[in-house]
Amino acid sequence: MRLLVTGAAGFIGAAVAERLCARGDEVLGIDSLNDYYQGSLKDDRVARVEAAGGDRFAFTKVDFSRWEELSAALDGEEFDRIVHLGAQAGVRYSIENPRAYVEANLMGHLNLLEVARHRGTAHMVYASSSSVYGGNDKLPFAVEDRAEHPVSLYAATKKSDELMSETYAHLYRVPLTGLRFFTVYGPWGRPDMALWLFTGAILSGRPIKVFNHGEMWRDFTFVDDIVSGVVACLDSAPADDGAQKAGGSMKPHALYNIGNHRSEKLTRVIELIEQACGTKAEVELLPMQAGDVEKTYADIDAIQRDIGYQPTTAIEQGIPRFVEWYRGYHGV
Repeated sequence: MRLLVTGAAGFIGAAVAERLCARGDEVLGIDSLNDYYQGSLKDDRVARVEAAGGDRFAFTKVDFSRWEELSAALDGEEFDRIVHLGAQAGVRYSIENPRAYVEANLMGHLNLLEVARHRGTAHMVYASSSSVYGGNDKLPFAVEDRAEHPVSLYAATKKSDELMSETYAHLYRVPLTGLRFFTVYGPWGRPDMALWLFTGAILSGRPIKVFNHGEMWRDFTFVDDIVSGVVACLDSAPADDGAQKAGGSMKPHALYNIGNHRSEKLTRVIELIEQACGTKAEVELLPMQAGDVEKTYADIDAIQRDIGYQPTTAIEQGIPRFVEWYRGYHGV
């Protein structure tokens, strides 16, 4: 099977591409390689997948938010399914640069839906986000919960992606699965995420910034568990049978939470990073940031029931693995 993977230079995208190649699939990876964070990390991820995948992996730089550019890049390319993980990420950056989110997350998602529609793609799995739950105070978050009050533009674009997908599943019967990712961490992670920022600061003796005075909880999910869930969903397209799918659709469109089903207090995460680094953190307590939420917690009953997804990595194992990778990657 040959697959198109967008965001193939990204954290999750590169890991998914590598896993698909390892099981014998062929992957065409695309990514815009934008400058949201250091390009060298993206280049290194692609090089890692190329080394592991060999001739099963091909990579093309393309901005999929631009239809003409995407069409030209895919001309003559064959693929059976799509894993659409490319997006402009980051809740806080969406406040500073909103147009980047509209271009990448709205136009980009529409373009991939059009590709899936016109090519008769057997299944497209796409990245949504736990941020769609906004300020919901019912925990854990379940896919049946209302998600109509986003507190950031990033969240609004991801909810919009789900709505566009529902429309395409209705009009064109395109099989689609949206995955609401919770806080993903692990080796090769993103530099704007808390684990990377905290580890770097602790190892260099700088203070770490802890928002909401430490009263923050997140459903931290190790990247290997996430990849297993993405691949399992890819292999299980929602049927066009009129039955209700996870998330409520009667069309061939399913929505799943994909998390660890454990909400960890941020102070506990900091303790584990300190232990792995072998040094204490200097903590700067700050108020809540605009667009952020206090707690996330994934109800994963639906994806467990339908796909058999079962995360196995607790933060006590995953955080030391990240810190070990970080030290090796940076030589510290």
